[in-house]
Amino acid sequence: MPHVRLNGADLYHEVTGEGDPLVLVHGSWTDHTGWGPVLPALAASHRVLVYDRRGHSRSTGGTGPGSRTQDEDDLAALLERLDLGPAHVVGNSFGASIALGLGARRPELLRGLIAHEPPLFATVANDAQLRPLMRVAQDRIDAVAERLSAGDDRGGAHLFVEEVALGPGMWERLPDRARETFVGNAGTFLDELNDPHWDEIDFAGLSALTVPVLLSYGTTSPPWYAKIVGGLAEAIAHARIRPLDGAGHVPHTTHPELYAATVTGFLAHPTAA
Repeated sequence: MPHVRLNGADLYHEVTGEGDPLVLVHGSWTDHTGWGPVLPALAASHRVLVYDRRGHSRSTGGTGPGSRTQDEDDLAALLERLDLGPAHVVGNSFGASIALGLGARRPELLRGLIAHEPPLFATVANDAQLRPLMRVAQDRIDAVAERLSAGDDRGGAHLFVEEVALGPGMWERLPDRARETFVGNAGTFLDELNDPHWDEIDFAGLSALTVPVLLSYGTTSPPWYAKIVGGLAEAIAHARIRPLDGAGHVPHTTHPELYAATVTGFLAHPTAA
């Protein structure tokens, strides 16, 4: 299987298609297979790299607790080792935070950036309107972490899907493989939460970005994501914002045609109004 040893971890990856390089960075709990519904459409015009982030599914985690900076370093090293930089980088959820963090630290590796709903909660922590809602969300995340810390990976995964990420009833609607992936990758979520800077971003670094940037959020998602995206757009003056009508936190799985069209449309015309 295609693994590459980087920064103390063995990263599983797959490359498909031809054209300009395009890298897809998955969020928490999942892995590269989550991009399956949009991969054919994206690979029709780009050379697409998908991979399992450290500690997820087929990739090892190295030693010690992980951090988002470590994930950013992994992505940078992967682009350099596979000679794919500069690349268009697409990230979802925590993967979007990684993509943005890499853009702030290593902008020379990017030719474009697309980020959907990065959970950069620290950037809206002082929003009085959001504070009560986010307190409830934090209580739910704390409950997930408590179950995981007690060794109840399945219970924690179930709670995260139902109460934090996708909504009531969604656990049973997930395919069996997706549920098992959530359970298998549960420990990596604790690693992410234990990083004291997991929900922060370097606005000064982002403001220096010159590559095309698209920031998206789902119209059915919690309201803080639109606020986070708006704050990022203030820092990246040329960034475009795209609300995805009817979609939520994982549009590449729930609304694959809409999301693939959004990505390919932006890549084809990144400076369009």
